[in-house]
Amino acid sequence: ADWFREALKDRGIRACIPGRKQRKKPVKYDKRRYKRRNRIEIMFGRLKDWRRVATRYDRCPKVFLSAIALAATVMFWL
Repeated sequence: ADWFREALKDRGIRACIPGRKQRKKPVKYDKRRYKRRNRIEIMFGRLKDWRRVATRYDRCPKVFLSAIALAATVMFWL
């Protein structure tokens, strides 16, 4: 929505959200930046599949980071 894009612009954030096809006036966006953003979102979605990481069983930050590293390593190799 235009109001959301304006709110981001007021905060100094460049929106990398593509507009809908039905939009009368096309919105410019950086396709490369959007693709990289989407990869990050997919990665977080995959991390949430790991129950230990999603529910944060480990309260110690070092152990939690280790669990994230292990999950990321396994996801990379699969």
